[in-house]
Amino acid sequence: MGNVKPAEGKLGIMVVGCGAVATTFMTGVLMARKGLAKPVGSVTQYDKIRVGKGAEKKYLHYKDIVPLATLDDIVFGTWDVYPQNAYQAAVYAEVLKAKDIEPVRDELEQIVPLKAAFDKNYAKRLDGDNVKSCATRWDMVQELKADIANFKERTGVNRVVVIWAASTEIYVPYDEKFHGTIDALEQAMKADDRQHVAPSMCYAYAALTEGCPFIMGAPNTTVDIPAMWQLAEKARMPIAGKDFKTGQTLVKSGFAPILKVRNLGLNGWFSTNILGNRDGLVLDEPANFHTKEVSKLSTLETILKKEDQPDLYGNIYHKVRINYYPPRNDDKEGWDNLDIFGWMGYPMQIKINFLCRDSILAAPLLLDLTLLSDLAARAGRFGIQRFLSFFLKSPMHDYTQGEEAVNNLFDQYVMLKNAVREMGGYEADEEID
Repeated sequence: MGNVKPAEGKLGIMVVGCGAVATTFMTGVLMARKGLAKPVGSVTQYDKIRVGKGAEKKYLHYKDIVPLATLDDIVFGTWDVYPQNAYQAAVYAEVLKAKDIEPVRDELEQIVPLKAAFDKNYAKRLDGDNVKSCATRWDMVQELKADIANFKERTGVNRVVVIWAASTEIYVPYDEKFHGTIDALEQAMKADDRQHVAPSMCYAYAALTEGCPFIMGAPNTTVDIPAMWQLAEKARMPIAGKDFKTGQTLVKSGFAPILKVRNLGLNGWFSTNILGNRDGLVLDEPANFHTKEVSKLSTLETILKKEDQPDLYGNIYHKVRINYYPPRNDDKEGWDNLDIFGWMGYPMQIKINFLCRDSILAAPLLLDLTLLSDLAARAGRFGIQRFLSFFLKSPMHDYTQGEEAVNNLFDQYVMLKNAVREMGGYEADEEID
């Protein structure tokens, strides 16, 4: 199995946010390890990939290629602005039925959120009181570092991965003066520059300096800045982000390639969503929606490239909307209307209506991202983990060097398989054209 360190001991997964997504993830893992539910949607648990060619060819589960941590190895911790334990939060979220929560109630009740590092200016619609009283952003970092160290000591876990499953923060544009180097970021934290340093950056900084991989599951500007890339390299830790690819963007990254390979033209793609959970509430604030909009808009343009096919994709009108609609709660509905054209420019339409459950789609992504980030860390991989783009809406890339993210789902899947093959000591033998 390559040169990957074995998955010894327990794996701590510390989740920022103990809302619908986090509790659905935790409950599902706890139920699956009791044999009471199945981790459907998780590639690390279900997918089989080919390793070797010709007579050597085999199709294996990931765990038979690389030393993955098992569900039994996982110990959960969390931070949240609301003090309710994971059982109370799972019941409140109304995603899962009682019959799927009650069998693991005792374990969920033990998962009590630590006080969150929170700034109300970044999520005006949230009003929790389980928050740290930090004088500066730098104090936030120190308290979070202590939380991680205490969690390790209290639970006896061998390793920790930190994953963000909290709300979308307001948009923080990249500014080289504050985000360009580790030093600049640290200075801004010490000066308590709340405009340029989001609370999520404090979590990422604390995780990396405590030797934990960090995954950004919202569209926040967090680890996608040069200061964090440098910090990840210095700490020799993997980072991944951003924004879990759950419903509409999954459809987009899988459907746009159909138009591309069939050489059909696209005039416009209108996407709208209705969503009623806490995520929807936070996104009802224009400054928070803007962060999400930027991440959702980037998908199409890198798959259907104007410069490659000006006749087909030279003038796409792409619009994304999210509407807060409380009656639906966690049942999100995404409508996509595609105005396409074919032979001799004749117009056609495609309509996709995805009635999805946001947290049900997100939970397996949290499992895969945490297990694969832990694997990457043990394989000595650090910095941006591009092979995890498959799970993310707006994959990280070095935009300072003009690099484009890979958004085509099938290309992302090749990247994922190749990385698993390599870490398993096999040849990375598929190419992206």
